[in-house]
Amino acid sequence: MSSTIGSRAFQNARLQKKNRKQADGLLPKAVEAYRAGRHADAQAICGQVLSLVPDHFDALHLLGASALDSGRLDLAEQALTSAIAVEPRNAEALANLGLVLFSLKRYEEARAVQERAIALKPNFVTALTSLGNTLMNMQLFAQAIEVHDRAIALKPDFADAYCNRGMAQLLLLRNQEARQSFDRALALAPRHMQATFGKGLVSVNLRHLEQALAAFNAALAMKPGTAAIVAQRGRLYVQMGRFDEAEADFDAALATDPALEAALLGKAHVCVLTERIAPAMLACKRVLEQNPASEVALIWLGTCLAKQGDTAGAIQHFDRALEIKPDFEDAILKKIFALDFYPGADVAVHQAVRREWWERIGAHIPQRQLAAIDRDPERRITVGYVSSDFRSHSAALTFLPVLRHHDHAAFKVICYSCSPLVDSVTEQCKAAADGWVDAAQLSDDELADRIQADQVDVLVDLSGHSAGNRLTVFARKPAPIQVTAWGNATGTGLPTMDYFFADPVTVPLAVRPLFAEQVYDLPALITTDPLPDAQPTPLPMLRNGYVTFGIFNRVDKISDEVLTVWSALMQALPEARIVIKNGALEDPFLRDGLIARFAAFGIGEGRVTCLGASMRHEHIAAFADVDISLDPFPQNGGVSTWESLQAGVPVVAKLGNSAASRAGGAIVKAIGLDDWVAEDDEGYVTIALKHAGQPAALAQLRAELPARVAGSAAGNVVTYTRKVEEGYRQFWRRYCAAGS
Repeated sequence: MSSTIGSRAFQNARLQKKNRKQADGLLPKAVEAYRAGRHADAQAICGQVLSLVPDHFDALHLLGASALDSGRLDLAEQALTSAIAVEPRNAEALANLGLVLFSLKRYEEARAVQERAIALKPNFVTALTSLGNTLMNMQLFAQAIEVHDRAIALKPDFADAYCNRGMAQLLLLRNQEARQSFDRALALAPRHMQATFGKGLVSVNLRHLEQALAAFNAALAMKPGTAAIVAQRGRLYVQMGRFDEAEADFDAALATDPALEAALLGKAHVCVLTERIAPAMLACKRVLEQNPASEVALIWLGTCLAKQGDTAGAIQHFDRALEIKPDFEDAILKKIFALDFYPGADVAVHQAVRREWWERIGAHIPQRQLAAIDRDPERRITVGYVSSDFRSHSAALTFLPVLRHHDHAAFKVICYSCSPLVDSVTEQCKAAADGWVDAAQLSDDELADRIQADQVDVLVDLSGHSAGNRLTVFARKPAPIQVTAWGNATGTGLPTMDYFFADPVTVPLAVRPLFAEQVYDLPALITTDPLPDAQPTPLPMLRNGYVTFGIFNRVDKISDEVLTVWSALMQALPEARIVIKNGALEDPFLRDGLIARFAAFGIGEGRVTCLGASMRHEHIAAFADVDISLDPFPQNGGVSTWESLQAGVPVVAKLGNSAASRAGGAIVKAIGLDDWVAEDDEGYVTIALKHAGQPAALAQLRAELPARVAGSAAGNVVTYTRKVEEGYRQFWRRYCAAGS
């Protein structure tokens, strides 16, 4: 018996020796295939080796490395884990397993394995810089930079380490240091694709968009079709306003990598900007399925909900994004904007969230030291206007009249245009200014430098917290006096903002202590130019036999609360019709959803007409079919209210409990139509019913309204501008007196 066992053991040993010899003979072929990039062959040969010797370390290690390089991460993890079980102290295998776990986004596990590799081999520079990348993805940026520095100290000519350090510096917004790191990497390896890409990202952070585009194109020339870079170029095209090219890049990136988060988010972004809500929501949901903690997907999905009128759902998404990333500025801005549409929010809530922006973002920005200034209280004042909306945008309609009618003997006007988009309105703004600065590609510090160099006395924000704002420049306080006005005039919450142009109705005295700024009253919060070539039109109800109400406002201003009121009104007037006009109604998803909402409130589809985008003269002409306009709430109309009044169509409004919900009523009161402004829902319906029942009086008012608007201090743009200038002069005199 013992001889039989001994014989078998001897035979097994001979077989193992034979298998080992055969396996060792096969392994060089696997290595050759691997080095030639023939991963399928390399992996097949490794499989043959392992069928002969299952614990062959070199075959397991090579199989894992090949599987990693070819994207077969599950196989790579399995092979490398087995290799480490055979040789637990092999630093190279541990480092490769760390790369696999990193690729699988299992960063804690990757970090542990990489630290084991470095403990075994302290001078292992590639493992060090790989650990740095892992730490960066764990948001441990300072630690990541420290590890990359260790790698560089060990190997000063290691281009990858410089590049990787630059990426970590970039995420800390240490842009100049990041650029230096990328430049060093490129000095060592001129065709280093990732370093070229990194320089593009630095340029994006600095708003140097053309430089960024050149860098991304150069990186793609080195490695064509790299999905991550194509997607980033798409995001850059969005910033440049080149939406078609952006979407083409996102689609190309997704064709290569259908799950690429950056491309899906970019697709969502561009679809939102082009009013295509259904595909935007689909892209967001795909991201959240694979990454539930994507704060960017959450804000774009929230934006989609807001555009459909679901403000509460939108705010929940923005809050969730802020739980994940408390200093996520875009989430705070979108929450600020959404709360203006939320019925449960009053002035205190609105100003509290604006202070939140300051505490999370603005307070961390160093303020400028101002140079000595000529404090002559009566000298010519230099006024600087900062906006991304010197173009065909509703905001431009509110400040272009002031630009046009400034007294240039007393005021030097400089416009800082922060958008790459230009059109005929841009040319009108430029013609009205004494100085024009294309600031779209200036970083915040560069723009602040320019404002200081221009010796601006009064710097005016025309955006508030709306898209394209440069409040981070105003946080730096590059001018002695700073004012927020017109474009999104609801207060900023910035202690560095001195004044806020409003009016006594929009911001009553009782709530003014809640604002960071000192409120200065104008005849109205905003004004607009008279309508060009507007001709009086007859009252439609005289020919139709029923009243037609008009709502020429953003779709997202139509809240459930206002639908309740409009439903009561329409029930009281069974023959009445409603016309809704807004560019977003070109999107069938939004249009059908809005009609369904009206139907749910008892206003049938046959009584609702939806009109989409049109040229402005066609937009104004559509008021000819409207008897009475209905102001939405809690977010009122602004420009749309003025347009309606100038076209002869009076507006029913209601005063709410925030600046956003009082602006419409303030405009209506400013031209003397106090009896068209309600204090509550019941009053709103009563006013509409009263005037709908008096067609003769309504026709007379229609004929008189344009002249009444033009004769009011709020509607006469020359008078209005003089009031603005009185404000600037008063601010300047106060400043001079305080410093004397």
